[in-house]
Amino acid sequence: MPKALVTGGAGFIGSHVADLFLARGFDVTVVDDLSTGKRENIPPKAHFQQVGVNSKKCAGLVRDGSFDVVAHLAGQIDVRKSVADPVADATTNILGTLNLMEALKAGDAQTRVIFTSTGGALYGDLSTPPNVETFPKDPESPYAIAKLSIEYYLAYYGRVHNRDAIALRFGNVYGPRQDPHGEAGVVAIFCGRILNDRPLTVFGDGLQIRDYVYVGDVARAVWLAATNPPPEKGGLDALAFNIGTGRGTSVLEIAKLLQQAARSNVPIEFAPRRPGEQQESFVEVSKARQVLGWVPELSLPDGLAKTYEWFAGEITGAAR
Repeated sequence: MPKALVTGGAGFIGSHVADLFLARGFDVTVVDDLSTGKRENIPPKAHFQQVGVNSKKCAGLVRDGSFDVVAHLAGQIDVRKSVADPVADATTNILGTLNLMEALKAGDAQTRVIFTSTGGALYGDLSTPPNVETFPKDPESPYAIAKLSIEYYLAYYGRVHNRDAIALRFGNVYGPRQDPHGEAGVVAIFCGRILNDRPLTVFGDGLQIRDYVYVGDVARAVWLAATNPPPEKGGLDALAFNIGTGRGTSVLEIAKLLQQAARSNVPIEFAPRRPGEQQESFVEVSKARQVLGWVPELSLPDGLAKTYEWFAGEITGAAR
């Protein structure tokens, strides 16, 4: 039985990745320190180790585990926290990844690493969407700088140490299990507010454009990147793939689609635009289609309806 390690497997995206690998016949180990992940997200059939990616225990598990795949989703994901404390962000994201890669280098297994990067913040505001993998990179937050730094390290490990490492640059991922509290995706936040009969707050004019991609489609991209023959190693972008829909959608449109899905008339309220927020970001996904055979399958209206239904079920279940 092939073996997969999913770091951050108690989190929103990681738990869906773990579910899919189990469904496809892998023996799955989940690593998560539960600082933001939830124990109830971990699939019952997965092995679980409550450790951080920076720890010696995690390094030993990676070195000796003979994993076929490491899906690396653990990390600090809050852009605002990265701005407030860049050192903590880099310690978790950059040094945590290096801890894993050095452990793999010390082991005997030819493990493929799938790293979850970002398809929005990485390119910055100077390019005109849809962003292609080879576009210039100009990140404007410590979070995005860390993601780009990790991609450079992975390219180094690929060329110098012959390690298979693929970066998937996600759009705005949404779906069941996303946390509606704190700095989460706008879809989860809006679902929570509709279910609590509260207005939907839109910053600025609501015309900010993002590429919203369903979590099930994202998990399938990780699976395909892990199991398809790898492309040839090369520069930074050779083993990087944008994962999105290739279509930009405004925040205001998301709010209206969720109102329709919920059959709700909660009002939409406008607040001042947040300084430094990107106005337009969506990605070109033809490379993922051509090389990985991946295309997004769930339409945005269907994905939003499915997500709202899940959140409604969670609140109904909690009230029982």
